[in-house]
Amino acid sequence: MISVEDAERRVIAAFSPLESEIVAIGSASGRVLAEDARARMTQPPASVSSMDGYAVRAADAVEPPSQLRLVGSSPAGRPFEGFLSPGEAVRIFTGGVVPHGADAVVIQEDADLEGERVTLKAAARPGRHIRAAGYDFHAGDILVRAGKRLGARDVALLAAGDLPSVKVRRRPRVALAATGDELSRPGAPRQAGGIVASSGYAIAALIDRFGGETIDLGIFADTVESVSAIADRARDADLVVTMGGASVGDHDLILKALGPKGFELDFWKIAMRPGKPLIFGRLGGVPLLGLPGNPVSTFVCALLFLRPAIAAMLGADTNQPLLDARLAQPLGANDARQDYLRAALLWRDGEPWVDPFTHQDSAMQSALAAAGALILRPPHAPALDAGSRVRALPLTDL
Repeated sequence: MISVEDAERRVIAAFSPLESEIVAIGSASGRVLAEDARARMTQPPASVSSMDGYAVRAADAVEPPSQLRLVGSSPAGRPFEGFLSPGEAVRIFTGGVVPHGADAVVIQEDADLEGERVTLKAAARPGRHIRAAGYDFHAGDILVRAGKRLGARDVALLAAGDLPSVKVRRRPRVALAATGDELSRPGAPRQAGGIVASSGYAIAALIDRFGGETIDLGIFADTVESVSAIADRARDADLVVTMGGASVGDHDLILKALGPKGFELDFWKIAMRPGKPLIFGRLGGVPLLGLPGNPVSTFVCALLFLRPAIAAMLGADTNQPLLDARLAQPLGANDARQDYLRAALLWRDGEPWVDPFTHQDSAMQSALAAAGALILRPPHAPALDAGSRVRALPLTDL
């Protein structure tokens, strides 16, 4: 068996960033930038008011009350076209362009208007209530760097920078295959001793969450002939993911069925729990990740190995988002395998705490669904008291 760290390194090393494509800014959320995105305009493009009020020359309103002559207005999108001379004021609204000659804004609450005369009840200060041109960013500035997965705020920023489209990495195509005579789709008839093939839905959801797209190959029977067909049906994939058929046993057919199809094994078995019987290699040049069949093992291995594999193809950060937390109850010493304990994630006085569940069976999907985190316990970790610090993998956004 190899360590989790060694397995992660070998998986990540098998991938490189995919080619890029151009997408419209309205379709860019969730995509990963392939190159730095630079602003095409300065924001704001001109100095604008941050308040409703009056644009003035600060020198005209040093000692209140000051009386000025109203000469026009500057609402957002319709700038005052003249030049502000001494003794003059322009009615201005939030987002309105500050007129040439003005260097301050007095808010409307500090002014009285009678006809064309404005009385300022507060002193004006240069720059007051003005957002200078380029206050946010300038044309040519890098707004978002390559490798960032774009969220709603990023998309808004890029749109503000006048970017109608951006260059992003192509979504990795992940061929997903389940193996097992006992499996059936939800709602379909089940044979005696059969179970519902549920893990594929979780993995497909994770692939989408991680930035890839799923090619669902379906369920394959426990025969060499059936499983070997995976090779032909996954030719266009960037990664092949199988579920089941990785453990030791008469029906573990991944190696036997795909070997004649050009499968080359990199490693098999990892010193971890759950998820020890994981396979990784290449099927005709395409990386193949063989996940264990137990649903919790499948999910945990997808987090640890499928997530960084997709990230590597997207040119994104491959590090796991680990959380420093405190332990809510004591834990005994660990054995030689790295453990991932399902746990509740709690917050006490702004600090994360993790409370491990009593039952940790790798087939218990209800416990996995209820968990907020996985507590990471290194091999041979000593016993810990409640309140001890541990590392945890958060599950709250998955």
